[in-house]
Amino acid sequence: MLKLKKSLGQHLLVSQGVLEEIAKRAEITSEDILVEIGPGLGHLTRALLAYPFKKLYLLEIDKNMLQYLSTTIKDKGVILLEGDATCFNYASLNEKKLKVLGNLPYNVASLIVENVVKYYELIPQALFMVQKEVAEKWISGKSWLSLYIYTFYDMHYLMTIPPKFFRPPPKVDSALISLKANLKYKIEDLAHYKKFLTTLFHQKRKMLRKKFSETLLKEAGFMGTERVEELTIREVLTLYQHFQTWLSAPEK
Repeated sequence: MLKLKKSLGQHLLVSQGVLEEIAKRAEITSEDILVEIGPGLGHLTRALLAYPFKKLYLLEIDKNMLQYLSTTIKDKGVILLEGDATCFNYASLNEKKLKVLGNLPYNVASLIVENVVKYYELIPQALFMVQKEVAEKWISGKSWLSLYIYTFYDMHYLMTIPPKFFRPPPKVDSALISLKANLKYKIEDLAHYKKFLTTLFHQKRKMLRKKFSETLLKEAGFMGTERVEELTIREVLTLYQHFQTWLSAPEK
């Protein structure tokens, strides 16, 4: 057995029943091109092999894990990739549509999901295991990243996974969440949109009038007494659209 690296946050899911449930929840079809993030020793990979996918990319940052997988996973539809999921360029695979899933390391789960969202037009569906507390925060819509996700995806909490199903057992519960693209909104500049959201959530208890001009808020239809946690995704996007217009205007 390979030695797990604490620095990479490696906790392997070993419950066969849970692995099979995750594979089932992925709703795999014969036309699917899958990307599994952090396959580790291939426990989830083997559960996925029971389904008739078209192609399965295994994206792994640990060279030792990749070497192990190369000798134990023998399927012509499986392609091993060495890469960092926090910044991986999914477009480099030259595929039309991808379905992404995986047991994400707690320490970089947010960065991995943020990177996936960048490719929302390429990735219509994703399924992730993350720390339960993080999943609940994302679902609540009360962080900049949760609104970033909700802009492009419908997000659902599917199930809780206790520590006993992992080796080594983490100190907290995990959760399985699903992302399905809604394509209701299109943002031209994702970096600018992210900056807007992080600014919006900075000192989030402050009223909007402490962050934006009275004129901007009035034009966008806000009283100014609202706080960011009270806003719906539609209201956030309305504010963002007016903010863009306000910035590009010759006089503010």
